[in-house]
Amino acid sequence: MRRPEMNKHQEKNFSGEKKKRPSQSRTDEKRGGQNRSTEKRDNKRSGKNRFDQVDQLNKQDEIETPETNEIAYGYHAVVEVLKQGKVNKLFLQADGKGQNFETVKALAQENLVPVKWVPKSKLDLLTDDGIHQGFVAGTTPYEYLTLDALLEKTENPNPFFVLLDELEDPHNLGSILRTADAAGVDGIILPKHRAVGVTGTVVKTSTGAVEYVPIARVVNVNMAVKKLKEAGFWIFGTDMEGTNFKEWNATGKIVLIIGNEGRGISAGLKKEVDEMLTIPMNGHVQSLNASVAAAILIYEAFMKRR
Repeated sequence: MRRPEMNKHQEKNFSGEKKKRPSQSRTDEKRGGQNRSTEKRDNKRSGKNRFDQVDQLNKQDEIETPETNEIAYGYHAVVEVLKQGKVNKLFLQADGKGQNFETVKALAQENLVPVKWVPKSKLDLLTDDGIHQGFVAGTTPYEYLTLDALLEKTENPNPFFVLLDELEDPHNLGSILRTADAAGVDGIILPKHRAVGVTGTVVKTSTGAVEYVPIARVVNVNMAVKKLKEAGFWIFGTDMEGTNFKEWNATGKIVLIIGNEGRGISAGLKKEVDEMLTIPMNGHVQSLNASVAAAILIYEAFMKRR
């Protein structure tokens, strides 16, 4: 089937959304006569990471901290990194009980991972008040693939890749990874610069899917897309104007590009797109969250590729 001609005049942001303002820190807590939030700011200025802060605030507790700044937190995320053998230290909430804790303890013992039982306040500090559910793991740094390695690793003769153009929100990346795993996406492609990478928040939001979806990082996205086109891939973008996604021919080798939350797909990258796709909307806000738009389109491709 012949693909539709590329629309070269798409300028509006399909998945545009305003950048979120950083949430205000919680009410300052005083510890030992010192203001905790002030100390955290001072530590940040001096280049100290959150694990250094835990050491400083809790020397009397003799709490060791992860060997790197990489963490995973939340029950499902911690279980997955334990299964993958990527944990060097495990922190569990001191008063934690129940089957989930027994499961994590057993996995830690099986993988010879040292366990520290610490107060909830220490886990809050390690995760910047993230929803850790009593589980925090210090992990080895995430190992990204090159584009060549991703192509070699893919067993599917007609791969489906999702390229995220300067996505900034780790929650969006985590949600997209979760959808990608569920819908059989063969790989995610990220820019090396000006984009979010795999962080503890991404691992938590993906509920462990990050361990199952290959992720490649590239220095130059435009060059990567050109290389994919030379390899026989069709490139699809998202925009307010374009082909109705229900008419999308999603078979064969394809790449779906999801743009930045605020700016959409960069102008230079749009020139490489073979066809723009749009999701019709009838509301007052003519844009969708990047992860929501990605989920709709990924599942549309999933259904058409079955």
